[in-house]
Amino acid sequence: MTNAVIKCILSRSAAKYYDPAATLSDEQIRELVRIGTSAPTSFHLQNWRFIAVRTPEAKAKLSPIAWNQPAITDAAVTFIICGQLADSSVVPDRLAPLVEAGVMPAEMVQEWEIPARGLYKECPQRQRDEAVRSGTFGAAAMIYAARSLGLGSTPMIGFDAEAVHREFGLAEDELPVMLLAVGAERPGNWAQKPRRPVTDVLYLV
Repeated sequence: MTNAVIKCILSRSAAKYYDPAATLSDEQIRELVRIGTSAPTSFHLQNWRFIAVRTPEAKAKLSPIAWNQPAITDAAVTFIICGQLADSSVVPDRLAPLVEAGVMPAEMVQEWEIPARGLYKECPQRQRDEAVRSGTFGAAAMIYAARSLGLGSTPMIGFDAEAVHREFGLAEDELPVMLLAVGAERPGNWAQKPRRPVTDVLYLV
């Protein structure tokens, strides 16, 4: 029998129709983000930020710069998933709680910081790639968490990135990776669409 986690993953589909009268509390929104931040990041950078667009005023500001997609106004919340350029200088601060909790020996911090510096410091493209990777990992965790809670979700890349950056006050080192609408679904959404056969995409070597 398929376990609950796998069943959740295999039953997920991007929602098109939301109940515009349904809301999520700020506590529910915080819990989705808390789960999202359990996703992996390189060197434990946790290089992400989540802007929860949930008020009518904020939705009205986002909608026209995101192709007026109905999910933005109908879903309870649309998260702007922000990835932050990978910055090796924050590694000691990010690892400090691990040292304090006795998870990591203090002398190991430098062993992580040095290779992180070599990987990212002079590599702007790699810094950006890591921002996109981290934001995507966090969003994916939230997508499946939402599904497990009986909520629909819709990841969206249809938006004016420069306008989102400007209108929602993203920092210079942040980029909007995607929008993620979450809310109670209404009837009419499709089940998960058939995927390409594993034999077409898996290479055993």
